[in-house]
Amino acid sequence: MAKMMFPLAAAVAAIAAPQIAHAAGDPVVGGKMFIQCRACHTINAGDRNGVGPNLNGVVGRKAGTRAGYSYSPAMTASGVAWTAVTLDAFLARPSAKVPGTKMAFAGVAAKKTRDDIIAYLASVPAPKR
Repeated sequence: MAKMMFPLAAAVAAIAAPQIAHAAGDPVVGGKMFIQCRACHTINAGDRNGVGPNLNGVVGRKAGTRAGYSYSPAMTASGVAWTAVTLDAFLARPSAKVPGTKMAFAGVAAKKTRDDIIAYLASVPAPKR
């Protein structure tokens, strides 16, 4: 039985690893850091888009797909799925991750701050479907 469990555990870990990466961050601190993002983005379910798209449920969503927001052609064509890893790269330097994005933001230099923001984004309840 133990020999059968190892491959199953390894498979589950491999699938979950990109989503678990945000666990290193602190969502409470990330919520405080998100204040700088609120200049352009909303976060709660049901909030309308701002200058940037509403970020509710962004973790796990394909880039450029939030209803009602006019994305840059670069974003919609990027093929990016927002995982902790891709969000980290985008938050570090948006124009490097998605050249041609209309997000005019230099980025968040500190890895810890990015981890906290990603943990916060992942913690905000998405609407029930």
